[in-house]
Amino acid sequence: MDKRPGALQVFLDNLRHELETIRVRKTARQCIERVFTALDQPRPVTARESIRLPACAYLEDALARVRGSHASLAAIATSFEALEPSLTWTRRANADATASSNFVDGHANAMIVGPNGLEPRGDVWVGVSLLAPHVRYPDHNHAPEEVYLVLSGGKFRQGEGDWFEPGIGGSFYNTPNIKHAMASGDVPLFAVWCLAPNAAH
Repeated sequence: MDKRPGALQVFLDNLRHELETIRVRKTARQCIERVFTALDQPRPVTARESIRLPACAYLEDALARVRGSHASLAAIATSFEALEPSLTWTRRANADATASSNFVDGHANAMIVGPNGLEPRGDVWVGVSLLAPHVRYPDHNHAPEEVYLVLSGGKFRQGEGDWFEPGIGGSFYNTPNIKHAMASGDVPLFAVWCLAPNAAH
């Protein structure tokens, strides 16, 4: 069996602990179980080019705010910081009129596990999104179900529903193909997302 590099394994362990501890609905719990059951079988890790984008200037601030919350979230922030120099930050390939005018340089995404991630695989995806202050991410949808762990202030929307604010340490579940979006306020938005592409529905 392949063995993960320590920094990646520590981050995933901390993320798993948090997601398995917090109270979520049954559908979210099942998604979390699928994600981490798959992650129990590591795949070979591929070295990626370290790329940072303009929005990454807000990462230090975002992580400092996470550390100021509580110990388990601080552990996620610290382990992510150790992993971050190995990541390739990217922009969303396309955006529509729902995105804010500052979206292009105001956001950055990084795939940790999944297609083009540190651990390339198709059965589970784990990544992060970072928004500079006052950025609106465009409406988007995807086939895999998804669980978010929110590590900052910020608001989210599902379908045509009202915007909601999970708060630091909050979590929510996106059903397959549901339209969703997020937006930052006065502080950077930082969130981890986990997708289970091969789940049967």
